[in-house]
Amino acid sequence: MTIEQVVQSKYGAVATSGLSSDHAGVKAVAEAFGYSADQLSSIPAEANMGLSCGNPTAFASLREGETVVDLGCGGGLDVFLAAAKVGSSGRAIGIDMTPEMLALARANAAKADLTNVEFYEATIDKLPLADASVDCVISNCVINLASDKPAVFREIVRVLKPGGRLAVSDIALKQSLPAEIGSNLLAYVGCIAGAIPIEDYRAGLIAAGFAHVQIIDTGADLNVYAKVEKQSGCCSPAMPSCSSDLHGQLVELMSRYNINDYAASVKVYAVKP
Repeated sequence: MTIEQVVQSKYGAVATSGLSSDHAGVKAVAEAFGYSADQLSSIPAEANMGLSCGNPTAFASLREGETVVDLGCGGGLDVFLAAAKVGSSGRAIGIDMTPEMLALARANAAKADLTNVEFYEATIDKLPLADASVDCVISNCVINLASDKPAVFREIVRVLKPGGRLAVSDIALKQSLPAEIGSNLLAYVGCIAGAIPIEDYRAGLIAAGFAHVQIIDTGADLNVYAKVEKQSGCCSPAMPSCSSDLHGQLVELMSRYNINDYAASVKVYAVKP
């Protein structure tokens, strides 16, 4: 199985697990990474599955009438929050490679009666969007899962309009991971082993053509994943996708290592010249 196939399988299981903001642990994870109670109550509960590591809509400076794209949109959490900011004259587009997530996102959009959102099945290194067609690209704890990050960065530059911006919440490394975490494919699905060093992240964005690159450590406690209803990494609490091998191994690893020593929740901001 490729990394992408493992990720797709695990997140497909999360999509059908029934997780939502109605679960205290899921809501607590979202709030720990910057979502307000008002924001969470303004969208379908099923849009939030506790998979976040930040809140990109909080610093993307979205404006009325803009077109915004969410890479790895999941159940639609950030798409719906972005849709409210860009209004009826704007568009919020979700991209995801997992059919189950897209089905959930579309059902949530119908439940919320949103007319300015749309969703596409694709990988984030091959976006089904025209050149220079987007004002802002957001993403939440997804780029770290991509095996070819330079290709993702190039695609973002391609679809952004000149002056368009990237506003991403992600996981990046402060120092090298211990070998047993770094080589653990299951930890990759937990958004740990797939992360790259902060300086490599910055260099990758600059090489792709971005300017004004900022990567800020938010200081958020990544151990919240393990503390809230046995949640680990970006995996969801006590559900099929996190049971058995994935959940057990990640919890065991996190019990022996303080993930905050190695990785950080970061805000990533950059502009296409």
